[in-house]
Amino acid sequence: MKIHYFQRYHEKENVATANTMLLLSRLYSYSSDKFFRFLKSEYFSDSFDPEIIFTLQEKSVDSIPDATITQESFKIVVETKMSDWFYEDQLLRHLNSFNDEKYKVMITLAPELMEKKKKVAFEEKLIEYNKTQNHPIIHINTTFEEMANAISDVLDDRDYEINDVLDDYLNYCYTDGLIPVSDAWKYMRMQLAGTTLDFNISENVYYDNAERGFRAHDILGLYKNKSVRAIGKVIAKITAVETENGIKFDTELGELTDERKATIERAMADGDSHGYDLRTVKHRYFFVERFYETDFKKVTPRAPWGTRIFDLTQVLGTEDIPDTEELAQVLMTKSWT
Repeated sequence: MKIHYFQRYHEKENVATANTMLLLSRLYSYSSDKFFRFLKSEYFSDSFDPEIIFTLQEKSVDSIPDATITQESFKIVVETKMSDWFYEDQLLRHLNSFNDEKYKVMITLAPELMEKKKKVAFEEKLIEYNKTQNHPIIHINTTFEEMANAISDVLDDRDYEINDVLDDYLNYCYTDGLIPVSDAWKYMRMQLAGTTLDFNISENVYYDNAERGFRAHDILGLYKNKSVRAIGKVIAKITAVETENGIKFDTELGELTDERKATIERAMADGDSHGYDLRTVKHRYFFVERFYETDFKKVTPRAPWGTRIFDLTQVLGTEDIPDTEELAQVLMTKSWT
């Protein structure tokens, strides 16, 4: 049974805030360097250097101490909402939460971005307020998804432990509606296929342990030997496990047809031949319209350790994602690290 890091099935803002702070604290515990890199890339200027500095024989005004340990002061204030329900009066009162820190950031966090006129109105008053401050307060309006994506950007495939935490956070966000699934169209999920690649392509299906969380995505990519070898558009998701009364199926997306039931049974038999237990361990089966062969190469050393999510709008440099067959051709001209 999978142990979840984050509370679920709550709609209160304090739970969403607590889970997000837990994610950030886990990132800091895992790697303070990656934590500060995340802060610097998303919220602070290039001059921001929050890490502790050890200095020997630093000359001061009246003396030269043997050593000093310093850290630049900063403070982040977070206001979380479950939708765009930010109130200007409340945000202005939050400004009093700051003292004279050198770097000050207020984050407004919600499933959706703040309405433009509301954001402009608040920031106009923030400009006036900052005129009275030695160090200005920066306002960052962001979403749960954007924050998760920014954390993902500072991690790599071998950050296995914290990637598992991030996956569970994303799963929590989808479960509690903090990330809309309407943007699934732009994401491709890459899975390691290896010995099952031929079966996956021939049957137009991929399976994974049902306890694993995943970001909503429309395109599924299969990886083997330093490249994504095939992609397909997901049209159905079905979980299955054998019981004393036969196979128990649950449909999450699409339709449970006799043909798909038969495909799952063949997958279980194929899993037996590779030593995979698809029978007593519940698995999720991703059915695609068709897998199209491609060659989306990884150009850096070492194979990835697991799932990788690609934002296709960034890979292609456009918001217009072609159909799957054409996308497979385009990806042959691209690479990733």
